[in-house]
Amino acid sequence: MSMLTHGVERPLGWAERPARISPERKAQLKGLALSALTLLSMGSVLTALIALKTAIYVWHLHA
Repeated sequence: MSMLTHGVERPLGWAERPARISPERKAQLKGLALSALTLLSMGSVLTALIALKTAIYVWHLHA
């Protein structure tokens, strides 16, 4: 049983030291996150426009 819990019993050495991320890397990650958020937002806007166009088409079709 100790073989299964061997990793749990040891303390995590990497959790004790602070993260060392350079300001350049932070700016790079921030830009990547902002571009991903922009891409997702534009995708949702495009989906909403397609749904609106379809709803208007169906509304005119049954009128």
